[in-house]
Amino acid sequence: MKFSSLFQPITINSMTLRNRLVVPAMGTNYAHADGTLSERFISYYERRALGGFSLITTEVVAVDPRGNAGPCEPGLYDDRFLSGFEKLARRIHAHGACLSVQLHHAGRQTVSAFLDGRRPVAPSPLPCPVCGEVPEELSEADILLLAERFGEAAERAQRAGADAVEIHGAHGYLVAEFMSSYSNRRSDAFGGSLENRMRFPRLIISAIRRRTGPDFPLIFRISAEEHSPGGRGIAETRAMARILEEAGVNAIHVSTATYADMENLWGTGTQPLAALSRYAEDIKRDVSVPVITVGRINDLHIAEELISTGRADLVAIGRQSLADPDFPRKILEGKTDEICPCIACHDQCTGNILSGKHTGCAINPFTGHEGEFCIHPAAQPGHILVAGGGPAGMMSAYLLAKRGHTVDLYEKTPHLGGQFRIAALPPAKGELAKALCWLRVMCEKHGVRIHTACEVTAALIRHLNPDAVVLATGGVPLLPPIEGIHNPDLLHAVDVLSGVSPTGKRVLVAGGGMVGVETADYLSGYGREVTVVELRDEVAADLPLVPRKDILRRLNEQRVTFITGAAITEFHEGGLSFLRNGSEHTLEGFDSIVLALGSRAFNPLEQEIRDSVRTVVVGDAVHAGKVAQALRSAMETALSLDVV
Repeated sequence: MKFSSLFQPITINSMTLRNRLVVPAMGTNYAHADGTLSERFISYYERRALGGFSLITTEVVAVDPRGNAGPCEPGLYDDRFLSGFEKLARRIHAHGACLSVQLHHAGRQTVSAFLDGRRPVAPSPLPCPVCGEVPEELSEADILLLAERFGEAAERAQRAGADAVEIHGAHGYLVAEFMSSYSNRRSDAFGGSLENRMRFPRLIISAIRRRTGPDFPLIFRISAEEHSPGGRGIAETRAMARILEEAGVNAIHVSTATYADMENLWGTGTQPLAALSRYAEDIKRDVSVPVITVGRINDLHIAEELISTGRADLVAIGRQSLADPDFPRKILEGKTDEICPCIACHDQCTGNILSGKHTGCAINPFTGHEGEFCIHPAAQPGHILVAGGGPAGMMSAYLLAKRGHTVDLYEKTPHLGGQFRIAALPPAKGELAKALCWLRVMCEKHGVRIHTACEVTAALIRHLNPDAVVLATGGVPLLPPIEGIHNPDLLHAVDVLSGVSPTGKRVLVAGGGMVGVETADYLSGYGREVTVVELRDEVAADLPLVPRKDILRRLNEQRVTFITGAAITEFHEGGLSFLRNGSEHTLEGFDSIVLALGSRAFNPLEQEIRDSVRTVVVGDAVHAGKVAQALRSAMETALSLDVV
């Protein structure tokens, strides 16, 4: 077997796992507001067990009501939570996987709004640089009580049928706060020396062992580096790993960072794949228990290499398991070309979680809707024409064909992909091309007949006489009513990115949303002097927090100039005029002006054909927006469209 190392069983204490592929803890906001588990929560995790992962780790589970990190964090600090976890364990076990519950306390990395108005607690009264609230310093009595809370929660997890628990000692939460001089400035037995800072996690381990016995698997997640002033580095973490093993930990899960360094915490497209594996390799040299590696591992070849070379014992597949819960099964069945890729966009995963929404996946619209959307055979298969070969058109075509329809997909340009193909061209966006490759493979495997360089017209539709037409004709650049905007010397961002329209040395980008800043990133990387003008008070406001921080850092390093709060009133030769704070300003002396002012729906055919053939519109052709909304629209249409 080509990927044999990934499918070797492994034992952690008394727990035997069928392979080396595990799902790490990732927030979903699927639990109820009172911390009990919803059916949506359980179905989501069950689907990953069905897909072949060996160990399913829940998202953070609060051991104390004052430890919530978000509005819908599940809890295990009371027996009322047991029934939900019992149901979850049964559903996970039914598919041959094991369940690990991640025990968590947010410490200072939360806000009072999530704690019924109470202040966060922490080792020291130092605010989290992201959350900002000054926490209440824990007394020694409180510390001892919280250690017991971890033990009580572990016992409940064991009673509910969980196969293991994982102590969340990473990412700057409470346990990690005690372990690090970055957040722990105590002068008692819980602060100062490394030995003292390890006292709290050792107490937790002891409390869990007393309540669950010596055979219950105990995993510890740790940040190898904190990337913060005075924070822990790998040398100190390696010493801590040995202490954890001696204290009774059965496996160590190696991550990195805190809230203050979210780019490293969650990884962006600029971060190499498996960039954190070097930390797991370091720690594996120092301990004899299994080591789990994590961090942008979305390629099966890399996962296999990490295990086969002994750099890690297990591989945590995080956001990639959102994109494709069948990742292990498809490897086993030799269908690796059908794996839906994670594109590191953060749009529906971390972007949603950090804004209090339900998690999802931009490329896989089924994620989070496992019990809601199913691909059923068409009641009456027919011939369906899909106009437009962008992501929405390709998703529609693939799903329609999978349901049994005969599908013809037409694209007016020589290439499939639409504007999403252009979106893959800026720095750190190359992963997007993988999604287009996957969509094309799925279309071809399900028999979609693909026609490129062929525009759909009413005459063509009359000639082919399909049973239904799906219009996925996408969007076109938005041109607001601004004087001079139709000057042919003005360039469009899509043409600049695709190489159709080269620019001069000094470039003015009109529009500072996602497209505008990515165009600026692209141009500044080629030595252009770029100025961005944006109507809103901040640029890149439509990007999720993590990639936004990443791109703004690069643009600042490349000395891109931002002018915000600027309402453009006129374009003129070599510049533009704008209003800001009631005053008019003029910018001049630019060699090129690039328009990145948004998109609008492009749907010229609907009115012409809707009276003669059943017609539905999907994606940007309905409303120009992000790819997640376009693919969700395409999926819903494809699952419901039948020939009557």
